[in-house]
Amino acid sequence: MSAVFVLFLAFAILCIIRVPIAISLGLSSILALSMVDFTLYTVIQKMFNSLNSSTLMAIPGFIFAGIIMSKGGISTYLIESLKSWIGHVRGGLAVVTILACAIFAAISGSSPATAAAIGSIMIPGMVKAGYSKRYAMGLVAAGGTLGILIPPSIPLIIYGSVAEESVGKLFAAGVLPGIFLTILLIIAAIIHARINNYGQLPKESMEVRLQKTKKAIWGFLLPIIILGGIYSGIVTPTEAAFVSCLYGIIVSVFIYKEMSFTKFRDVVKESINVTAMIFLIIASAFIFGMFLTTEQVPQNFAAWIQESSANKWIFMLGVNIMFFILGMFLESVAIILITLPILLPVLALFDINIIHFAIIMTINMELAMITPPVGLNLFVVSGITREKVGEVVRGVLPFFALIVVALIIVIAFPGLSLYLAK
Repeated sequence: MSAVFVLFLAFAILCIIRVPIAISLGLSSILALSMVDFTLYTVIQKMFNSLNSSTLMAIPGFIFAGIIMSKGGISTYLIESLKSWIGHVRGGLAVVTILACAIFAAISGSSPATAAAIGSIMIPGMVKAGYSKRYAMGLVAAGGTLGILIPPSIPLIIYGSVAEESVGKLFAAGVLPGIFLTILLIIAAIIHARINNYGQLPKESMEVRLQKTKKAIWGFLLPIIILGGIYSGIVTPTEAAFVSCLYGIIVSVFIYKEMSFTKFRDVVKESINVTAMIFLIIASAFIFGMFLTTEQVPQNFAAWIQESSANKWIFMLGVNIMFFILGMFLESVAIILITLPILLPVLALFDINIIHFAIIMTINMELAMITPPVGLNLFVVSGITREKVGEVVRGVLPFFALIVVALIIVIAFPGLSLYLAK
């Protein structure tokens, strides 16, 4: 029995019996490596080295910034400001939800965090204003996916680490597709709200609008500081992550005064838990990929593709179908770390731009966030509303189709991804 077969068999069995993905990757890799010339000491050393990267240090920074924004009042004031300006128009609350998701995405880099922060505030508000609860849940689950496309993006940071590509260029590549998808969601939300005659809020005076905007200005400045600092070259993505942490702490503690010691302890605890989960997946997936590379699996896969005479578009179709299937069962971080080392040689074979493919892959990971049975955003929204996951799935289906349309457009027009990443 070959070691490669043992690797995938053990991984599949562990996943089926619901062993956490990081443990499944690690145990199956160690089992396969034990069949070749590797010691356990080497495995541990390689796992540690996989995390010894300044690029990956941006991940805990953006996670912490997103959580402190959610707990410290910043996201609440942002939403109140947006509601005061456009909440009174037909479909306005739906637009507020999407814009809030986009702004939060430009701070946290996390899809579940975006869905949780915005959903806990907007879903009750939309239902109160007459929106269908199913529609509100689907909108938040779909809008939350913007968290990994609009920079900063945790999956793009991981992609850059694996592909040895500039994270700054990857972030730049995500801007226009992120704006494009946001606009698509807004248009669909307005049309749907008007067809169904969904409710609207009372129109607020200009004085109230300006007061709420003044209160929220600190939150609006945060994505400008993060992205402006990165693209101007003042800070690296990693440095920007921790600048945003410091900014979030100062605003929450000294300006809004909504961050108590107990809340701050909860923020730190949640940040550590999420970061530890992601880093354990990265370390386990690294030795998974290391074994595949040692056994020449990526190179053999590329040679097989070449011999099969598949063209670029057939390959792209196959890859997107593969991502959809994997997205039903695995988290986005695991999918990137497992598949990217295998796909990189094939991208070179078909002359597919690595940066363009990063955005294609990220949009597929957005779909994975709302694909049952493991879509994280579905469970986040289900937890917030205490509704069954199946009800959230029914609400998200129209938006799923919309994201698929966006994916097709991004694939067909590479310039949308590459224009700002030159």
